[in-house]
Amino acid sequence: MYKTVFIGSVISSKVALETLIESNVKVDLVCSLDEEVSKNVSDYYPLHEIAAEYDIPFLKFKKINSPEILKEIEKVEPDFIYVIGISQILSNELLDMANKYLIGFHPTPLPKHRGRAAIPWQIILGERESKVSLFKLDQDMDSGDIINQYPYSIEATDYAMDVYNKICKAMSEAIKESVESIYTDSIKLIKQNHEEATFLLIRRPEDGEINWNLPGKDIETLIRATSTPYPGAFSHYKKQKVVFWKAHLETSQKYIGIPGQIAWEKDSGEIGIITVDSLLVVTDYEIYNNTSPFIVGHKFV
Repeated sequence: MYKTVFIGSVISSKVALETLIESNVKVDLVCSLDEEVSKNVSDYYPLHEIAAEYDIPFLKFKKINSPEILKEIEKVEPDFIYVIGISQILSNELLDMANKYLIGFHPTPLPKHRGRAAIPWQIILGERESKVSLFKLDQDMDSGDIINQYPYSIEATDYAMDVYNKICKAMSEAIKESVESIYTDSIKLIKQNHEEATFLLIRRPEDGEINWNLPGKDIETLIRATSTPYPGAFSHYKKQKVVFWKAHLETSQKYIGIPGQIAWEKDSGEIGIITVDSLLVVTDYEIYNNTSPFIVGHKFV
């Protein structure tokens, strides 16, 4: 019987691990990111809790390439190592440790959109049809042979978490379709055409700052793309940071003002903000270090 190690740290890792368990794959070791280093992992999930629930041996790691962690993985003599949902770069030693191969996951139809922040970028780029990819990990970024791809759609009104949930469902289906072929050595691998590869570059929290001189649609799209589980689109009000989690556009000629200016505030907490071509109605937001009400006519900066 083939031996399997699973490495992960986020919600998609949880879904993948549970799918393997439900598919009767015997997981011999779970490597779970330690809570102590999870502060900057926006969608962190403690995989060791699932391992404990199913009596699967587990270890917590801070750095997956540390000698003590690699030693424990090596003891398993794994045939397959799933690496799903960690941002740490894998060492060559770990990449060479599986008797068969390592299996990775990416939420785009590789070779298109290799790289980082695939959910925010796809929303910003206006992608409507996409696919998740299971693939063999190698030394380069998202470049290994394709094991399976499974489609999902992105609606014009989807927020980041909506897309994340669709991706997790598609990934689960891709794993279910592939498990038998993987563990019977009958998988038909497809080599990527590297000439067709495109690359998504990293996005940082500061990239979510709103430019009020952009069209309202661009601002609303940024809010959807960077919403939960990501840090959010933001601006500043009276020198306090305001993060916008949900908003929609309305066409209104009643209010004339400067882009970024507050047109109104309702008792419900909703605020209307002028953009260059529309009115942005914000329905969910947070003001950091300030609970004072908004002032109609005040301008965000």
